[in-house]
Amino acid sequence: MDDLKDFAGASAEQIELEHLSPEAGAAYLAHLGVKGTNDELRQAANEFNGHALALTLLGRYLAVVYHGDVRQRDKIAQLTKEKKQGGHARRVMESYAKWFEGKPELNILHIMGLFDRPAEGGAIEALKAKPAIAGLTEALQELSHEDWQYALHNLREARLLAKEEPQNSGMLDCHPLVREHFGEKLKAGNLTAWKEAHGRLYEYYKALPKKEYPDTIEEMMPLYAAVAHGCEAGRYEETLHDVYERRILRESEYFSTRKLGAFGVDLAVLSGFFQIPWSQPIASLSTADKIFVLGEVGYRLRGVGRLAESIASFKQVMQDSGFAQDMVGNPSSIASNISQLYTVIGDLPLAVDFAEQSVILADRNGNAYDQIATRTIWARVLHQMGNLVEAESIFRDAEYRQGEREVERPFLYSSWGFLYCDLLLNIGNYLEVGNRVVKTIEWTEQGGLPLEIALEYLTTGRVQIFMLEKMKEGDFNQTLDKLECVIYGLRQAGRHDYLPCGFLARAEFFRLRGEFKLAQRDLDEAFTIATRGGMRLHEADCHLEYARLHLAMGEKDKARESWAKAKQMIEEMGYHRRDPEIHLIEAQFHLASAEKDKARESLAKAKELIDKMGMHRWDFEAREIEKQIS
Repeated sequence: MDDLKDFAGASAEQIELEHLSPEAGAAYLAHLGVKGTNDELRQAANEFNGHALALTLLGRYLAVVYHGDVRQRDKIAQLTKEKKQGGHARRVMESYAKWFEGKPELNILHIMGLFDRPAEGGAIEALKAKPAIAGLTEALQELSHEDWQYALHNLREARLLAKEEPQNSGMLDCHPLVREHFGEKLKAGNLTAWKEAHGRLYEYYKALPKKEYPDTIEEMMPLYAAVAHGCEAGRYEETLHDVYERRILRESEYFSTRKLGAFGVDLAVLSGFFQIPWSQPIASLSTADKIFVLGEVGYRLRGVGRLAESIASFKQVMQDSGFAQDMVGNPSSIASNISQLYTVIGDLPLAVDFAEQSVILADRNGNAYDQIATRTIWARVLHQMGNLVEAESIFRDAEYRQGEREVERPFLYSSWGFLYCDLLLNIGNYLEVGNRVVKTIEWTEQGGLPLEIALEYLTTGRVQIFMLEKMKEGDFNQTLDKLECVIYGLRQAGRHDYLPCGFLARAEFFRLRGEFKLAQRDLDEAFTIATRGGMRLHEADCHLEYARLHLAMGEKDKARESWAKAKQMIEEMGYHRRDPEIHLIEAQFHLASAEKDKARESLAKAKELIDKMGMHRWDFEAREIEKQIS
């Protein structure tokens, strides 16, 4: 049966449970107008077990409401709200409800509506245990084993339950639309039973892990399930503090994100604390808890590359906390996060405003850690705006403050150090950066967080690229290994906001090696992530690297087109650290066209900016162009 033939007629005898493969599901979503990377589309298909009807409803809803953005599927409450086929689906399942009215089969369908994934045998038994849940499990408690199996058989014959898996005979699964529909009916018709059942599942799943503090995503999954069920049970405060904050985050350790990179999983489970994702937390939460979950969501939206939504969440935190240090939350940290987001988005004036504000707030609260962090972010914005002297002064002040604290994690061995090294590389202090890396790489590999390790490798790779290009020294294979570790590490860390940096560095490496197809592949990947996430700063970087790549390939027209896009974006954003590159690439265009006078003029502008800004990263390239002119 072909997925009920587009629900021809008002009802049907069965629902088809055939699965599409992840690849076929991804292709089908793309056909429906859903936009995203192949990995994101495959993940979406997996979330609905490849069910064609569910993917049809998902795809059509996303295409109409969210311009096809696959990442917005976490905002869809019910697939059956889709106008055309969703209405047919509801009528089909209502016919089944009437068919099984007064029978245990209907109770089982309502139980399936409690889950958003296959229901394991232990969870089902927890629901069936005494005392009975009024209106849900009374009829099931006295059911014999034979009658229970017979009811399951009837549901499978009607294709409302999936076939039994021999290796896991106690597990029950069904079509996502079946779960959604019968869960909605139970919640609307018997809210007391709904909450009591979810409360039992909350208790079951939070006791399931063998460790109080699981160490892997796989071990952590029962706790994530416990959070989801705890929220549905209305036990928000207990669930938030006892399971999510204490056991998943491990308090201030933020284990799930910093160690496991579980930004997407965390984001999904946090939806239970919201009436409207991601703007309106549950009304019964305290002010402190509302601010907490908004901040958590903002950080995770940033990690998965949804920067505009992240800014909105952080701004609401700032508004709710009133920017006051005697209020709940940490306004200096939130303002700093907003500054970082505006930096990547390319709104540098707003980025510097929030950075300066974060420094004032940090100084007011007297927290030494916040004072160091906010100054680092402030210096980063100034660096992007081309104010290298002022930026370096602030970086050094932040590092001095870090040294005074005498903590185990020195400034140069952290994401702060990565930002400082980025500035030092542009100043041309490769020797200092190289010495820093020698001191810190061993510490990082032994005990660093995934993001710190990836950024340390990225800095190392950039230094090695310089040695390969300028000094003609180094090991190509070793550099490539480091850059591949960067991309793997950033993926493992779950940080899409940093990922374009890794692909851009490897693209530069491949370009210098003359491996243009590989360089193009990495550039395309960086560009896709940047444009979908609204990361205009990275997008401009991509256009500059495209221009260099096309020049190296002898494609002058394409190179000039990419250069023109980069130039326009850089001027619009005030991204002045890239100004010398604009003139250097322009000089190369003129050289390629044998226009030496024009090349000399562009080179003079570039050299003037290099000296004025202290951007000596480009001294070598300027000298090479000068040799070609003379």
